[in-house]
Amino acid sequence: MVKLTLVGRLRDGMPLSQTPAHLIEDNEVFLASYRQKAELVLREISTGALTMPKMTILVDHHCFHYLIGDGTCCIALCDAWYPRKLAFHYLQDLHEELEKVDNRIIESFLEPYSFKRFDYVVGNFRNQYLDTRTQANLYKLNSDRRNDVDIPTEEFSNILRNCQTSGTDVGTSSTITHAQATIWSSHLLEVIALKWTPITVLVMVAVILLWTGVVLNEYDTLTAW
Repeated sequence: MVKLTLVGRLRDGMPLSQTPAHLIEDNEVFLASYRQKAELVLREISTGALTMPKMTILVDHHCFHYLIGDGTCCIALCDAWYPRKLAFHYLQDLHEELEKVDNRIIESFLEPYSFKRFDYVVGNFRNQYLDTRTQANLYKLNSDRRNDVDIPTEEFSNILRNCQTSGTDVGTSSTITHAQATIWSSHLLEVIALKWTPITVLVMVAVILLWTGVVLNEYDTLTAW
């Protein structure tokens, strides 16, 4: 299935939009790790290190598929078993929606992931591609087989190695820092806080009551003398 989507601007490699957090089933640490990798891929595309208009990048048991459009790039993280042809149909649908957006809007964003309105577009299209067995998706898989072309494939480890060889600091990108920071400002921590705060309060109350009981018992013992 499509795990994560990132839409970025090629001029400066800034990520503008992503899959809405409430649609992602994986934990926040997983999400932050692969978002960071996707941002690195976007930056390599924006600097010209990756020149292919479309590519599949193998990473662990997943694949990044990217498709370059007019000044933008869409990247999707999918399970390794997910049909590549379907993934690129998904990316093409996103690009067609981006083409409807005034370029001045695309260029106006100054902070990563500021194009919140497009997050909902990403979410809606993602839902259409979750089930590969729907009639619409089966039609896409079986159509235009004669026009299928080989898409270049690369290992993410090779891209990372090239970054290190070229002297690129993969840890100082502001967008990567943003991805790491989301772990600590995430919905996950809110869930943890809601779960454990009442328990912590109850434990503290129990300790206070126990301590009070001990003090009163000692006081009664002393006054009895």
